[in-house]
Amino acid sequence: MTYCFDICGDRKKDDEAFLEVLESLIHDCFSLKELYALLANLSVLIHSYLENVNWSGFYILEKEQLVLGPFQGNVACEIIKVGDGVCGTSVKEDCTMLIEDVHKFPGHIACDAASRSEIVTPFYNFNGNAFGVIDWDSASYSRFTQEDVSLIEKISRIISLSIKF
Repeated sequence: MTYCFDICGDRKKDDEAFLEVLESLIHDCFSLKELYALLANLSVLIHSYLENVNWSGFYILEKEQLVLGPFQGNVACEIIKVGDGVCGTSVKEDCTMLIEDVHKFPGHIACDAASRSEIVTPFYNFNGNAFGVIDWDSASYSRFTQEDVSLIEKISRIISLSIKF
């Protein structure tokens, strides 16, 4: 199976084509090892699709901390406490965080000094419990839009359906 598609320049159509490819990669994960393999492939697909993004990846929730998962970009923070930074706040508040200027976010954790804006959303397991976050960073201020919120939340729902443990 081919995991590529043509970009036509229409954001809605491009996102739909991207999500179709993403869904074709998804499979049921019954172990953390299977999930990490899936997230590794998804991190490559997501990073290659997004424009003007310097970091994209996943953190996995373990007790009261987020542990670095598969990603694309520069070296990243390995552990983030729930409630700390944008990622930890996203889990604590159970919501998508769209940050136009990370330097204005109280308690921002600067894993990549080049990052200026960020979007983070939680994803869940089959029981609806928070399982981790999807995190995208950009070196541009105000890079992320409401269209990106919609896209990242759709990705979260798709991933959440695959986690069976």
